Amino acid sequence: MKIFGPDSKKPTFAELLADCTRSAVHLEIHDEHMTSDPGYAAFKAGRDFINQDQAQAWVDVVAPAVARGVVVRRARIVSEPVSDYTRYMHAVAPAYQLAAGEQLRWLPRPLASTLAIPGNPFWVFDDRVVRFSVYDGRGEVIGHQFSEEPGVVELCARAFEAVWNLATPHDEYRV
Repeated sequence: MKIFGPDSKKPTFAELLADCTRSAVHLEIHDEHMTSDPGYAAFKAGRDFINQDQAQAWVDVVAPAVARGVVVRRARIVSEPVSDYTRYMHAVAPAYQLAAGEQLRWLPRPLASTLAIPGNPFWVFDDRVVRFSVYDGRGEVIGHQFSEEPGVVELCARAFEAVWNLATPHDEYRV
């Protein structure tokens, strides 16, 4: 496992996605993270919460991969009733993930009880490399871990597929 701290040079998400030819999958497992996001504060205050520049930046990175045939899927495991942060993530998804061409599903946490899931959220790129996000106690990203070990990649790919198969598509999931 290669560990990068917040100030280390590491491959960016955009670089990892640009190298993809088939798939990129992301499993999110926290009910709240990155709550310092100004968009989340605006959402909680009832103000306009879509940052058009951020949303376009996401679309600019992900949409070209989707256009060249990379299947980008994201699954979120969520507690119910959902947290305010989950409501926020559900509300911004059309401007970010869905606009970029991602497929998105939601899995209520009780349905995940018997699944073997890694301890940190992750991306798997082309079933060859995993990028784990490591968070502090306040839910802020403090670094990433990368692995190309076949066993780790397989564990994460299987975990994602297990969640995906049980999860509800975004358009059908109600918060």
